[in-house]
Amino acid sequence: MRHEHVNSPCGACCTQFKHLTVTLEGFSVLEDISMHLHCGEMTAVIGPNGAGKTTLFQALLRQIPYRGEITFSNAEGSRVGMPRIGYVPQYLAAERLAPASVQDFFIAACSRFPAFLPPGKRRRKAIEEALARTGAQQLIDRRVGALSGGETQRVLLALALTPMPDLLLLDEPVSGMDAEGLMSFYRRLDELRKEYDISILLSSHDFAFVRRYADKAALLDHRLLAFGSPDEVFAGETFAALFPGVAVEGTGKLAGEGAQP
Repeated sequence: MRHEHVNSPCGACCTQFKHLTVTLEGFSVLEDISMHLHCGEMTAVIGPNGAGKTTLFQALLRQIPYRGEITFSNAEGSRVGMPRIGYVPQYLAAERLAPASVQDFFIAACSRFPAFLPPGKRRRKAIEEALARTGAQQLIDRRVGALSGGETQRVLLALALTPMPDLLLLDEPVSGMDAEGLMSFYRRLDELRKEYDISILLSSHDFAFVRRYADKAALLDHRLLAFGSPDEVFAGETFAALFPGVAVEGTGKLAGEGAQP
């Protein structure tokens, strides 16, 4: 199976969007979006606020109606159709005093059995192994409502990888994290795409991260304005017009005011 641990990406599996269009209440939110995402690659969707980034994710998750096609094909051509999608939202709204543990959260999300039943050794081990993918196995008995922002995102990421998807979507996944947690999360994403040969599509305002880690950047403002390597997109006239005064240095650090739109 493609999603076992791999030494290097095969690059042949592909998720494609063809002429993806979303119209809500008579307003065209997304217009004719076409792009392809290969396995083992990380693609960052960037653009100003209100550009349609979240709408794109909602369409991919089939939460809203759209026109166009979303297809996946594996390297052997033996499976063609909608991709298996994992999703990490910006944040998880959890009651701070709620007694549910991370283990309860996983059981409720993944199991056909009631969460209040004892999980058994085999199921608990499976949850620990899933959490270990993101370095969160020690959180299994912690209350969900007591987790920090970084801990919560690691748990959500582990859940999004259970079962292993073809396409992992992350919608502004580092909101509220401190600098150390942010870098740790980014590094783990980079490792995961290489280890499990999955495509990652994330929306981000952190251009330094995009420059450092992403293979491709998609500049969106209701339409796909530019698509290519981060260097190509950041150097283009369209990026300069949308983000005047923002320069993305080769070191992965931002120069100029307004770098975080």
